[in-house]
Formats: sequence, C-alpha cells, structure tokens
Amino acid sequence: MPTAPDAAPFLIAPDPSAPRLTRVVRGVDHAGQAQEISVVEERPLTIYLNSQEIVTAMTIGDYPEYLALGFLRNQAMLGPEDVVTGVDYDADLEVVVVRTARQTSHEDKLKKKTRTSGCAVGTVFGDMMEGLEDLTLPEAELRASWLYALSARINRTPSLYLEAGAIHGTVLCHRDRPLVYMEDVGRHNAVDKIAGWMMQERVTGSDKILYTTGRLTSEMVIKTAHMGIPVLASRSGFTAWGVEIARQVGLTLIGRMRGKRFVCLSGEERITWDVDPDSVPEEPGKHRRKGAGQ
Repeated sequence: MPTAPDAAPFLIAPDPSAPRLTRVVRGVDHAGQAQEISVVEERPLTIYLNSQEIVTAMTIGDYPEYLALGFLRNQAMLGPEDVVTGVDYDADLEVVVVRTARQTSHEDKLKKKTRTSGCAVGTVFGDMMEGLEDLTLPEAELRASWLYALSARINRTPSLYLEAGAIHGTVLCHRDRPLVYMEDVGRHNAVDKIAGWMMQERVTGSDKILYTTGRLTSEMVIKTAHMGIPVLASRSGFTAWGVEIARQVGLTLIGRMRGKRFVCLSGEERITWDVDPDSVPEEPGKHRRKGAGQ
C-alpha cells in the first residue's frame, strides 16, 4: 500500500485481496442485469481456554489467535497474572485453544451470559461492569488535528469495507498515526483482535486512541476501558448507556466524525483545539461509510 512520505506504515493493515476473506457471488441488480460482487465470508470459530469450551464466534477468519486472546482478556477470563503457554489454531476444525500455566475454570461466569447489540451476535459473560468500579483511565493528550488526520488516512486506506461492505473496522492509533487496523463482521471481534495483539506484543493503551466505524455502545466503551485506552472515537453515533459508562470511567468519547465535524459527549477536557475546523476539507463522497450521517 503506497503511503505519503510523512505517513508511517501500518503495523497491520487490511488485505482486501486475501482469498479466504471474501467470495464472488453472482446475482442481478434492480434492473435485472447480471452482477458479480464480492461478499465477506463468515465462519464459526470456537474458542477454548485450556480444556474448557468458552464460545463460538462468527468471524471473517483472519487473526484467530489474536481474536481468542483478546476475547478472553476482555471477558476477564485472562488476567495480567496469567502466563499464556500456547495458542493453537486448527483451521480444519475451526478451533483455537489458549493454554495457560495455571488451571482455569469459569463455570460461574459462563452461566451469566448477556447478548449485546454487536453485529454477528456479541456475547458478554458475567457482570458487564465487572472491574470498572475502581478503574481510572490515564490522563492523555488529544489534539483535534490528530482526529482529523486519523479520519482522513483511515478512510483512504484500502479495506474489506471499501471492497465488499458489510463489515466493521477498528484501528489502534498513537497520536496521528494508525498502528493496527482490524476488520470483522462484528465490531466487538475487531476490538478483541486488537486487544489480543496488544496482549501478545505487550503494548499498553495509556497513550492510544481507538477508532471504530461502529456505534459507541456500552460494550464498545467497556472493552476500550478494560484495554486501558483513554480515547474512543467513531464515525457513527452513541447509545445513552455507552455515554453514561464513558463518563463514569473518564473515557473521552467522540462520535459522528465526518469531515470537519465531530461530537464529544464525555472527556472533552482532554481535547486541545489546535486547528480551525474551517481549514479541514469535507470528506469525499466515495469514502463515506454507513453511519457517517448519524
């Protein structure tokens, strides 16, 4: 992917040409004309923690190891004290097994299951608010110019969304640089992949920004807070509970980002207004995504 001279490359970027992520499907359009379009794949992935089956997620199938690690971490089934001794993925069985040095059992947590609003059916086990009571997110610098730069670059980056649609993207960023860009049929999966990458690479969230194309729901806010990331930004809109939890934990929550416009409903004290919005160009129509006008 070509980049501008001053634009550092992504550490991980979408690969719209990857053969296992999409397939060509034939049909007809509104005028009855034959069409061939690319559609994203959706595959089951069963996640085990040691010998215990935890969940089956519907996913596009890339980065299964990161997805498993991030899901378990965000569900508080893997803690900072846990030593991961192996992550084994079997593509034929569509199973990934995360192994730890200590024995684990989460029977009680698995009995309490919450179906979330996430695409591809998000699931949260146990108390959704567990671990947030004493959580304090770090102070962090956030410049309006960084938000504009991130939005412009991410929206120009080749992606499965631009290739086939029907997918969400989430990007881990540092200042005005996007680092890791994950996509999936569910926004919660994309976030979990990033959480898994951060865990594997021992990357902290204290100075990061999480950018997503999906709605700013309670689940998204909770996952971001558990990852220790103080800023969550989206092209899409908010839910009331998402805003309430963001204010509770001190998360900066920014939505409806399009062109020069955005709205901050929590944590605005972090923002430095270092750019005149009138100097920011409007977003080209070809880069507009679902939810951009919400």
